[in-house]
Amino acid sequence: MAVTVPQYDAQGAASGSLTLPDALFGQEPHQAALHAYVKMYQTNQRQGTAKTQTRAEVSGGGIKPWKQKGTGRARSGSNTSPVWVGGGRAFGPRPRHHHEDIPRKVRRLALVSALSLKAKDGAVRVWARREMDQPKTATVAMVLSTIGLRGKRTLFLDEGPLPNLTKSCRNIPWLTRVRADLANPYEILRAKELIVSPEGLARMNEVLAR
Repeated sequence: MAVTVPQYDAQGAASGSLTLPDALFGQEPHQAALHAYVKMYQTNQRQGTAKTQTRAEVSGGGIKPWKQKGTGRARSGSNTSPVWVGGGRAFGPRPRHHHEDIPRKVRRLALVSALSLKAKDGAVRVWARREMDQPKTATVAMVLSTIGLRGKRTLFLDEGPLPNLTKSCRNIPWLTRVRADLANPYEILRAKELIVSPEGLARMNEVLAR
């Protein structure tokens, strides 16, 4: 299924349309692959540093709080017991790794599904950007506003270092610029709009559409 999206020049003016490669943007979204990737991505963001003190780690202990018999109270051997206020935590969290992984083919299927889903929703545009003489955030923001992206969470898939353009993009709070071949399905799904440069599209087609 051919997907045609609007194309804009460096100043943000409409310059026709472009047909996206079916191998990346024209596939039927695979919901199971998307779910597996998002679950893996969010799980891998967990630091796993939560920790509580056991009865061996809290301060206290030592002598028996009171004698075993004759007080009329329940027997107790230590004030570090989990049943005491200020005692250790029983079965509390301990530092651990939450790392998960999925097969490479499922990752690629999820990426193609995310791209195809954005194309299906009409949220993909092609911008023929160019390197700037000097960093100027206002210029990039004005161009993207002309395209109709102002205030919308936008993911810009690009290729090449382009230091001045990179510096200009990173100060726009609703814009994220990443290398096209390093985009992941989670970032694509999270974005409201997807903008791709011709160079980024060529790189994606070279690396991913194989």
